Amino acid sequence: MSRPTTLDLPEHASAHRLDTSRGSFAVLDAAPAPDAPARHGTALLVPGFTGSKEDFADLLVPLSEAGFRVVAVDGRGQHESGGPRDEAAYAQRELAADVSAQAAVLAAEDGGAPLHVLGHSLGGHIVRAAVLADSAGPWASLTLMSSGPAEVAPSQQVRTQLLIDHLPTMDMEAAWRAMRALDADRGDGAATPAWLDDFLHRRWVSTAPEQLIATARQLMTEPDRVDELAAVPLPKLVLSGEVDYAWPVPLLDAMAERLGARRVVIKGAEHSPNAERPAETAAALIAFWAGEGAASTK
Repeated sequence: MSRPTTLDLPEHASAHRLDTSRGSFAVLDAAPAPDAPARHGTALLVPGFTGSKEDFADLLVPLSEAGFRVVAVDGRGQHESGGPRDEAAYAQRELAADVSAQAAVLAAEDGGAPLHVLGHSLGGHIVRAAVLADSAGPWASLTLMSSGPAEVAPSQQVRTQLLIDHLPTMDMEAAWRAMRALDADRGDGAATPAWLDDFLHRRWVSTAPEQLIATARQLMTEPDRVDELAAVPLPKLVLSGEVDYAWPVPLLDAMAERLGARRVVIKGAEHSPNAERPAETAAALIAFWAGEGAASTK
């Protein structure tokens, strides 16, 4: 999971609800900074598995200072958005339709300014499905961040299956304690500041378990839809760290080539370059959105 280095919002940002035809979603919404040189459009940021809008907190300042409105969203059932206790509500087509509804509202609010959509990890599969279902939508570009062509790597499938097996028989608090103990036993429980540990705990227990179970299954069974996506005439960026536990980096390289996409590898980052190397990640996004991604303005 992403570990943001801050939860503080810039003065020109707010946390509020985004009302759409598909319901109301919790968002972090940063307007272009008052001293931004020019307004370049809007970025809709969709988090991954076990994630939330706060995964992108470190990107709000640099992206808004470059002139972008930045809207990071909690999907249905994630953290503060809430959602039904029914796995069917979290089918990928439902989550993709939510993204399309969010995009439609932002496009209307921003008067047709370019709308760039980014999905991190599982979020990449969701935004891919949204674009494929509505290729004539308001998309100006698509960024897949640390998100691969199909199902996650075998090592990650093992961990994901554990969650699927145990969540139905545990409450979220018990599941949190079990996960933390497993991380400690494996020696991969990184030292976490108290404020961050508190946030990660609150986010976990406020997420609908049905959302986690349904999306875990999606991660384990997602088909390869790269050729379908390559046929959509939209500027695309594949961005990742140098190491990725969910999809090997050479697989991401090959996916970018198949898509005809721009490829950026963030040095010193792993699965969450948004939080691990936010300045470098923001610079890559700005270069793409203000350059190639700005060429498509439906």
